[in-house]
Amino acid sequence: MNAQHKAFQKLFARNRRLPPLPMAVVHPCDSESLRGALDAARHRLIKPILVGPAAKIHRVAKAAGLNISGYEIVSTEHSHAAAEAAVALARAGHVEGLMKGSLHTDELMSAVVAEATGLRTARRISHVFLLDVPAYPRPLLITDAAINIYPDLETKRDIVQNAIDLAHALGIARPRVAILSALETVTSKIPSTIDAAALCKMADRGQITGALLDGPLAFDNAISDVARRAKHISSQVAGRPDILMVPDLEAGNMLVKQLQYLAGARAAGIVLGARVPIALTSRADSTEARIASAAIAVLLRTHVKKVRK
Repeated sequence: MNAQHKAFQKLFARNRRLPPLPMAVVHPCDSESLRGALDAARHRLIKPILVGPAAKIHRVAKAAGLNISGYEIVSTEHSHAAAEAAVALARAGHVEGLMKGSLHTDELMSAVVAEATGLRTARRISHVFLLDVPAYPRPLLITDAAINIYPDLETKRDIVQNAIDLAHALGIARPRVAILSALETVTSKIPSTIDAAALCKMADRGQITGALLDGPLAFDNAISDVARRAKHISSQVAGRPDILMVPDLEAGNMLVKQLQYLAGARAAGIVLGARVPIALTSRADSTEARIASAAIAVLLRTHVKKVRK
């Protein structure tokens, strides 16, 4: 691992004394997703249950030279049935997390959000990326770049609270949240600036808790203290955020991929707001990213149990 990438190292270190998380791996029918699950198990992060067509899983394992003889397989006919079976395992308490395999995200999330049989809670489900950016001195959380396309104000409240809760699980006691837009002043011409101002007022009124919020902030003055000072912005958040909240999925998706492919960032993703954490990996993810997503799920589940005691 590059010496500059320290956030994932710290993440793995925080998991060393925690018990493995029982986790359903949904349709691990390509070598990357199956290898990622087995590597997470080898690091004692998870106890995987492989959910999907058994014959196909065995063929993939044999072709990739992977030994799955010691792992439970819940056989299903196809990927859609695998998503439903994994969700049922979580509802019954047999697993405490899900990991996406080689099925489409929409297919998995449709089973998760099903009203009668899914894993919904009172909180809106959202996604957070944990990024390890070489040019930035701390872990950076970005939300929501994968689930909610054009969230309204109430959805944004849940999105930011989910991210704050994750930051707490990662050991950030009072995370700083920068709510991004195209500029740092409020104008009716850009609705995301109004939402940002409203979210800050919601935090003042206790509708969002556990963090310092500021916005709207443009990306430069949100992330750079030099830019903050040049624009004479007085803020406890600007220049040193832990969380970046984007105005919509398009902006977030582009931002995360730009940081990955132009700034050398490494990213791991997790879905929050459901009954159990969901490691939402991409087909392009490295094995390290898949392991990191599992590690986040372990920390999040451990934190939730502590809070409920």
